[in-house]
Amino acid sequence: MNLRDQIEEVLKTVYDPEIPVNIWELGLIYEVKINDDNRVAITMTLTAPGCPVAGDIVREVDEKVKAIEGVSDCDVTLTFDPAWNKEMMSEEAKLELGFM
Repeated sequence: MNLRDQIEEVLKTVYDPEIPVNIWELGLIYEVKINDDNRVAITMTLTAPGCPVAGDIVREVDEKVKAIEGVSDCDVTLTFDPAWNKEMMSEEAKLELGFM
């Protein structure tokens, strides 16, 4: 499994505590960049700007990605542009949450 696949797999283990779907399937991960030195930059959002567990989710993403063998460092950037909406969810997430 290549590094990008490993990062995707670990992101699928991070959940918004209020929603029983992982942040990858929710569409909260906007971008994953891997530099030549295996420094990872992740741009992500949250389901709402006032999310009370925002810090916890960002910290969990940072810690889990840094723990992947071969990753030299991780920078997580939180953005609300574009704002998240339920159309960004995977089909699997929509089914699980009853949006289909």
